[in-house]
Amino acid sequence: MTNSVFGQVIGVRKFSNDDIEVDFYHEDEVSTYRYSSDPSRLGNFPKNLIESLCSVLATEICVEIFFDDSGNPSHIEMEECDDEEEDDEEFDEDYVSEES
Repeated sequence: MTNSVFGQVIGVRKFSNDDIEVDFYHEDEVSTYRYSSDPSRLGNFPKNLIESLCSVLATEICVEIFFDDSGNPSHIEMEECDDEEEDDEEFDEDYVSEES
């Protein structure tokens, strides 16, 4: 049984030793995911997945990260985020137009 988290990348740190850390916002909290060339590090993300996460920083792209049964990241899916504020503004404009 796989599980997943859905959210947005809000920060990326790349180090001189090629390690990468990504701050991922989901469910009103921030999780940090890491890639390291040192395979003994706990919670190590595959390099190709972490680089894909880095590419969506400061975009309107949301990511769902899937984990396998042993808790290791298996794949990601990306999609354009719905902007709830924008939806609220459209609703407000429609409401004002109907009252006028």
